[in-house]
Amino acid sequence: MTKKQAVRFITALAHARPDAESELVYASPFELLVAVVLSAQATDKSVNKVTPSLFAAAPDPAAMALLGEEAIATHIRSIGLWRSKARNLNKLSHQLCTLHNGAVPSSRKELEALAGVGRKTANVVLNVIFGEDAMAVDTHIFRIGNRTGLAPGETPRQVEDGLRRVIPPDMLRPAHHWLILHGRYTCRARHPLCGSCPAFTPCQFPLKARNADPLPSDKRAVAANPD
Repeated sequence: MTKKQAVRFITALAHARPDAESELVYASPFELLVAVVLSAQATDKSVNKVTPSLFAAAPDPAAMALLGEEAIATHIRSIGLWRSKARNLNKLSHQLCTLHNGAVPSSRKELEALAGVGRKTANVVLNVIFGEDAMAVDTHIFRIGNRTGLAPGETPRQVEDGLRRVIPPDMLRPAHHWLILHGRYTCRARHPLCGSCPAFTPCQFPLKARNADPLPSDKRAVAANPD
């Protein structure tokens, strides 16, 4: 897409979900960090089912480190990769206590040095907790970037860089949430709901008209050009 088309696309998503935010449930920067680590190859819904008991037992890094890997594992067995995630959360908590006085660091370099934290997780924390214009490319955003023509790329980093090029700086931070929720509920991996897509017009997905009856032309025009 051109920058103009990208703005139309993102603006349409913004008007569809103006109050979009993370669906992970958390009460502190540490809890968000833990939840995002747990969300790798797992749904937010499944993470939200296990974190209440985990956070009740260990609401901060010191308590999590004291809890230990095996006890952490008992709380998260229902989500994917629970063994490695328990190991990472235990190590991550020790790192926060020994290296950062129990606080979640605000720099990408320090975040990515933590166990189980990659670029995507760091971007989520930087975006949600520290208010940075970070774009975390998960499977949903990667799919949207390629399927719609918004920011095609062979790797998440290429899609991230492409999004940063076409999305206006003042829209970049909330666009992270607009795109994730759009991918989760509308531009789904299987059976995308193209007919109810607010960004139907600027979308360049070749098969969009075949997935569902599109919005009536008048409603589609409003969705694509809400101003």
